[in-house]
Amino acid sequence: MSRDKDPTGRADQHNARGIELADRGWLDEAVKEFLRAIDLDPAAAHPHDNLATVYADQKKLREALGEHLIALRLDPESATVHFNLAAFLSAHATDLALESYRTALTLDPSFPDAQFNLGLTLADEGEVEEALAALRTAVDQAPEDPLPRHELASLLLDEGEYRAAIGQLKEVTRLAPDLFDAWLDLGIAYAQQGFYEEAERAYAGAARLRPDDLLLNYNVGGLHALWGKPDSALVALRHALSIDPVKVRSWLEADEMFRRLEGNPEFEALAKG
Repeated sequence: MSRDKDPTGRADQHNARGIELADRGWLDEAVKEFLRAIDLDPAAAHPHDNLATVYADQKKLREALGEHLIALRLDPESATVHFNLAAFLSAHATDLALESYRTALTLDPSFPDAQFNLGLTLADEGEVEEALAALRTAVDQAPEDPLPRHELASLLLDEGEYRAAIGQLKEVTRLAPDLFDAWLDLGIAYAQQGFYEEAERAYAGAARLRPDDLLLNYNVGGLHALWGKPDSALVALRHALSIDPVKVRSWLEADEMFRRLEGNPEFEALAKG
């Protein structure tokens, strides 16, 4: 049988032509060539792999993932197929997740779990305003669920919006009084605002749950240092140092909370080890 009548040979020709067109940036034409190759040789993995790459370049991420998975099913022993799938996931998994969360919300706007996960993913990507909006919507849709509210508060803390974070954290501690991190974050937010008595009460709520926590004792020490209570600050700092001296001393090098203790002989001895 001559090559031009051999479906496999013709498929290879279309596949090669698709690669050439893709390299030139003619993506729509490349897609057509890869589809012709697939029609002619449905058992071949490489046209699906190549089509997936073009779809990814066109931002058709779900279509690209589908083609990678077809290639994997057709040739599960191919190192190249596995490599290309891994490269696609490394480059596009987050974008694919965002696209799917947004599609879920288009289909069902009242879907707090999707809003919550969308907010977390956007926050990880540094898209703070969109993340805050998604998390606020999740809170509105599930007001009795402490988790979205706590994540919203944590992002507000990261952005220095302490007053807004305090409002959310107070509600979190009401909804989930045994959530240690919420009490700790509430104490940090109060301390940053200069509300030292409120911060102390929040830290006491955290201490009720985990009295020997490193971050808790370190932050209690910082609070009392800011408050002008050096003796109690040193007690808490000694406790934190007993848990992890290396980490605590690294924190002290750049922490403004303890600046009022500089020059105090006991503090200097603790800080330097």
